[in-house]
Amino acid sequence: MEVRGDYPARPRLAEESVVEISRATKQFDSINALCGIDLKVRSGEVYGLLGPNGAGKSTLIKIIAGIVQPTSGSVRVLGLDPSVNPIEVKSAIGYVPESNVLYDSLSPRDFFEFVASIRGIDRTSANEKVAKLAEAFGLEQYYDSPIATLSMGTKQKISIVAAFMHSPKLLLLDEPLNGLDSRSSRIVKDLISLHAQRNGGAVLFSTHIMEIAERICGRIGIIYQGKLVAEGTLDELRSKASALYTPRANVSNEGVATLEEVFLKLTNEEEEIAETVRTLREAFPVRQPLV
Repeated sequence: MEVRGDYPARPRLAEESVVEISRATKQFDSINALCGIDLKVRSGEVYGLLGPNGAGKSTLIKIIAGIVQPTSGSVRVLGLDPSVNPIEVKSAIGYVPESNVLYDSLSPRDFFEFVASIRGIDRTSANEKVAKLAEAFGLEQYYDSPIATLSMGTKQKISIVAAFMHSPKLLLLDEPLNGLDSRSSRIVKDLISLHAQRNGGAVLFSTHIMEIAERICGRIGIIYQGKLVAEGTLDELRSKASALYTPRANVSNEGVATLEEVFLKLTNEEEEIAETVRTLREAFPVRQPLV
């Protein structure tokens, strides 16, 4: 695929501190979506934001991207306030939203050309990156099809390619594996790791899938009901959860091992789920075999 047109190279922004959030809150009418979030994302790391649906993950990412303004608190991306310097911040990030926001009337070819133009990527660089990424995701056959006719998974691939095109200093990925097949999911996970390790880029990766966070994230923040209830490496989170763990009688070598167990313990959902399971067992008793 060739991206048409010559575009000037995007100037590099001052870097070092990537994301710094202090006491950020967001209120929608009577709903407190975020309650005093403190968060830092360092250059070269993959930070996983883990939490259930409705915990506040997408709201936090939109605030960092400058799409939503916080009710209070401080947000800095590469030292800039997204609400004061929205263009500079948006030019330095790659963003994959939870729900695709694409121009349905365009083809992938036209869309990538459009992204290259607003990102200020020169033609040669755009052609090389798009060709490699599109081939990896098997997008060539859809180059000239209207985006409106493509599947959800294919649209997600287009969003991911667009986010990676300019090798951003910060990648904001909100549930980026939604709709992807196993092969494409693996490619995205490898791309995330390469972006952080080779390019020194920071990645804020939102998910509610424990296995994904456990495999690719250096640090993990657990967000629950708008609050960051725990943060650290997986081992650090295990230690925090184990401190809250009460072993069952007559059971040896039992503890908190998986990220799912860590999450349930730190969000105090373990007992609630156990009670729900007991209720379901009563509602669906084991049927006695016919004699």
